[in-house]
Amino acid sequence: MYEIRTDLALEAREKYEQDHVEIKGVRLDKQTIADDIRITTMVIETENGARSMGRPKGSYITIEAASMDDEDEHYHRIISEQLARLIRQLSPVGERLSALVVGLGNREVTSDSLGPKVVDHLFVTRHMMREFGTDIFGKQQKQVSAIVPGVMAQTGMESSEIIRGILAETQPDFVIAVDALAARSTRRLNRTIQITDTGIHPGSGVGNHRHPLTREALGIPVLAIGVPTVVDAATIVNDTMSNLLEALAEHAPYADMKRSYHTLDEVEQYELVRELLAPHLNTLYVTAKDIDASINRLSETVSDAINLALREDS
Repeated sequence: MYEIRTDLALEAREKYEQDHVEIKGVRLDKQTIADDIRITTMVIETENGARSMGRPKGSYITIEAASMDDEDEHYHRIISEQLARLIRQLSPVGERLSALVVGLGNREVTSDSLGPKVVDHLFVTRHMMREFGTDIFGKQQKQVSAIVPGVMAQTGMESSEIIRGILAETQPDFVIAVDALAARSTRRLNRTIQITDTGIHPGSGVGNHRHPLTREALGIPVLAIGVPTVVDAATIVNDTMSNLLEALAEHAPYADMKRSYHTLDEVEQYELVRELLAPHLNTLYVTAKDIDASINRLSETVSDAINLALREDS
């Protein structure tokens, strides 16, 4: 059975909304803030909710901003401030906490380079605090270290193996992992940020299942921040087919085609599309043509948010 691939918990929840199914143990809250930026908080509270959603219990918060892909410094500053607030909300509480920021992904692949580029813009403080004292930047600045572990094809090691070794030596209080995600909807590409306190499974959105970076695996809290930068080709073809059949249905001879297609549920439609695309295109993932500029903007937005969040007097 083909599974519709998305790393966004919000998209997994939307399928149940479309089918008018209520999930017990899953709480949803939506709010709209300045400049049409929408924040959706989904909390999976029970094991039943976790099984239904196919995700572990915890908080999944999504920032959707239609203009996030535009060059507007003021707009991106608002997003950074909102994301910083959410990072502080999900982070462990206490003084003198230290954080390790992990930039997941492959720097050589533009759509997968978000994590490494976020690390490039971070305000890293651990080495200076160790050299000159913890108060060098004021008492409210957290101790921050960062690592870009690369991908297994480059290092021969799982990211989790590298990170566990670093944790043993540096002993941070929590981890912030940043990665590029896969989306179900093209309208969310480069316009959505997800943050969760459940950790992350690197590569899961594109079918590369690596060892998880979670509290259970690493022994300390793990926040995961991601932006969807790719979408499955089958998604695009299926959406196009649906739109085409909607248009053709206005003409009587084609109405039966639409009815026949929509007798299939969403997963069955995707299986049909994958069979049509096989064998050459059913593993294809697509990104936007201006992904270089988008990644540069988004990496600065996310790094600004992390810098703000780890400076507690902000």
